[in-house]
Order: sequence, then structure tokens, then C-alpha cells
Amino acid sequence: MDGMDLSLLTIGLAVLALLVAIAGVQLYASGRAEQRALLDRLTGPEPTPADARPLPILARPGAAAGPGGDQAQRPRTRRFTGLDRRLRGTALGRRLRLKLQATGLDLTVGEYAGYVLGAVVALWLVASAVLAPFFGPVCALVALWGANAFLNWQRQRRTERFIGQLPELARLIANGTAAGLAMRTALSMAAEEMDDPAGAELAIVANQLAVGRSLEEALQELGDRLPSRELNVLVTTLILANRAGGTIVSSLRNLTETLEERKETRREVRTMLAEINATAVTVPLLGLGALLMINAIEPGALGRVTDSAGGQIAMIVALAMYVVGFVVVRRFGRIDV
Repeated sequence: MDGMDLSLLTIGLAVLALLVAIAGVQLYASGRAEQRALLDRLTGPEPTPADARPLPILARPGAAAGPGGDQAQRPRTRRFTGLDRRLRGTALGRRLRLKLQATGLDLTVGEYAGYVLGAVVALWLVASAVLAPFFGPVCALVALWGANAFLNWQRQRRTERFIGQLPELARLIANGTAAGLAMRTALSMAAEEMDDPAGAELAIVANQLAVGRSLEEALQELGDRLPSRELNVLVTTLILANRAGGTIVSSLRNLTETLEERKETRREVRTMLAEINATAVTVPLLGLGALLMINAIEPGALGRVTDSAGGQIAMIVALAMYVVGFVVVRRFGRIDV
């Protein structure tokens, strides 16, 4: 009997340990899923104007959405999820995530990488078939550069729009703090009042503050997403005022006047340099058009030229000169205000 009781006790303890292990695995998996969902909400692409307000992001999962709300708020199906999970943990993935957030594009890191790889392969094959096999790797490198340049252009464009809204943003924060509101409440109020991109970016800041991040961290991340001198000045002013207090209302109102003057100056400089920037893009396009024209007039001419080492060296030198010319003209047309 003693041996049988010991065996039953052992089996019972084993079953209990197995049940506890299963419950622990389920609890760990659900916690990981909730953590991943929260990170996707806080660090995902920029929300659209309809859902870029602080409260809907932090709403309870079981909250009612109203008639047709489930259809309206249902997110679209994401592609390349496996690639996205692998890239998010890398330094390159984190940089791409911040850059995609700054552009306002509704893309994940995995989707962007998948589309870029597809474009690289497509341009490689098209250039090899239309021009010559030598131009396949060249066009693939151009595709990689163009994808990064597109993100930089989109971020610069959105940053310019955000800079244009900074005077109104500083005015709203100054009015809110003058009325006795806390800094976090003033930022949430500005997020509700302003249009995109300022409204969406401030909504992200307000959501981060609502889940426990400090004001300094949230504002510094905003400055990293949309780098500019004007925003850095505003962020530094808000951080110092939050740390030490002081006359934040008068500081913000003086900053509003300065931002208005810089806004007009930047507009004038951009208008003056429009012709130079157009020239920097037109010259490389003329070179590409000349290559296509030569190959159309004499089919296979580019292939015969690039078959020899001398022809390849001459082509590389010509392409390098176009690249240098593009960079030099762009540098001449870049004036920091």
C-alpha cells in the first residue's frame, strides 16, 4: 500500500506540474502577444487622421465601436510579417522604423524591405534585357539609392509641413499653459486641435505619455523622427520648462514670433533655389535618355561597348561623373536657414 500511495502521489504531482507548465506557457504567450500589440500601436506607422487621437489608441479592446465601427477601424492585412519581425530587432530595422514613421507612409519595415528588394530585382532584369547585362547591377544600386532617397524626400517634405505648423503649435501650448493646464494636457489639446502632420505626431507623444514614458523621452523621440532646428528649439524649450519651470508662456510667445520669421525666410530661399534643384535632376535624366536613344538607333550597341574592359571602365567613369555632378549641384543648392 505504501508503494502504491507513493506511485499515485508521484503521478499526481507530475500531472499538477504539467498543468502548471501549460498554464505558464499560455500566460507567457498571451503576455508576449499583448506586448507586441502594444509596441505595434506605439511604434507603428503614423496613424491616419481619423484614428490619430490619443484616446482611441488606448481604448479598451472590448469597447463598443458603434455601427460599422469594426469595419472602419479594422487594420489592413500586413505583408512580409516574418521579414518584419526579423528586421525590427536589428539596428537597421530600428532606423528604418523611425524613418518610416517620419514619412507618414502606412508601411511596416518588412513591407518596405520587401518592396525595395522586388524593385531591385525587377530593375536588374529590365536593365539587363533592355540595355545590356552590365547595367543590371548598376540599376540595382540605383534602385537601392532611390528607395532611400524617396524616404528622405518624403520625410523632408513632411518635416517642412510640420515646421510650417510650429508657430501655431507653440501658440496653442502657450495658451494652454497660460490657462493653467499641465504640459501633458496642453500637448494632448494641441494634438486634437491641429491637422496632420503635427496632430498625428503629437498624438503619438500623448499616447507615449499616457503609458508612462517621460515627457523628455517622448519629445526627444519626436525630434529624432522629424529632425529640424526649429523643432529642436521648441523641444529644448519645453524640456527645460518642464524641468525647471519658469516663464514658459513668454518664452513660447517669443519663440512663436521667431518661428514665423524663419518660416517666411525658408519659403523665400526655397523659391530661389528651385531652378538649381531642377537642374540637378534633369542632367542625369538627359544621360539616361541618351543611352536609351543610342540603343534604340543601334540595337545591341551598349552590349558591344560593355563587352570589353575598356568600354566598362569608360562607362563607369561616365556614370561616376554624372553622380559627382548631381552631388555638386545639390550641394550648391542647399542652404541651411
